[in-house]
Amino acid sequence: MTAFTLYPAIDLKGGRVVRLKRGDMDQATVYGEDPAAQAAVFARQGFAWVHVVDLDGAFAGKPANEAAVRAILAAAPIPVQLGGGIRGMATVEAWLAAGVARVILGSAAVKDPDFARAACRAFPGRIAVGIDARGGMVATEGWAETSTVSARDLALGFEDAGAAAIIYTDIDRDGMLGGVNLDATVALARALTTPVIASGGVASIADLRALRAVAGEGVAGVIIGRALYDGRIDLTEALALG
Repeated sequence: MTAFTLYPAIDLKGGRVVRLKRGDMDQATVYGEDPAAQAAVFARQGFAWVHVVDLDGAFAGKPANEAAVRAILAAAPIPVQLGGGIRGMATVEAWLAAGVARVILGSAAVKDPDFARAACRAFPGRIAVGIDARGGMVATEGWAETSTVSARDLALGFEDAGAAAIIYTDIDRDGMLGGVNLDATVALARALTTPVIASGGVASIADLRALRAVAGEGVAGVIIGRALYDGRIDLTEALALG
């Protein structure tokens, strides 16, 4: 059976666990005061990875929740993938040395693709490219800016770089519980040889089953946020899909 990984999300704002709606920092719901404890819970529940985003860092262009991330790394006995505010090789190297299993490059992939490709080549299998799209076009700087680059073109530009995965987020659906953008996710996966991880809008076990059904076409996993915190997804059913 084709591998398929569930990534529970921990989004960090001011050291707390939050979820946003459509990337709007003013629409943050706080789900916890202790990110490390949340990571430990995910590990105990049976998840194989945890997905962490430094939201403040994404807007600032540099890490802003370092203490919380380090606490997560110390508490979680499962691999951590981390994005948000990682814009230079020194930061990539520092996080990998600190124990992050996979670094996610988002804005940097658009604004400094030479660096992003160099990071992929320097650390094969340990760099993911985060592509956050609004209307099919890539957004950057914590989704505050929309570029003129299409998600597909950006992803194709990394095909020969050795990226571990493309994390594709539909911003308009993120945190809205309106259902995953299956068509766009599958279309991107079909265009690439690099595995695609879906993100944004997951609302139910049906979304997870639909994505699992197309794992053979290159959809290698899914990030789950608000639906998990709100209890909309049965953990036993979800983990059985992995």
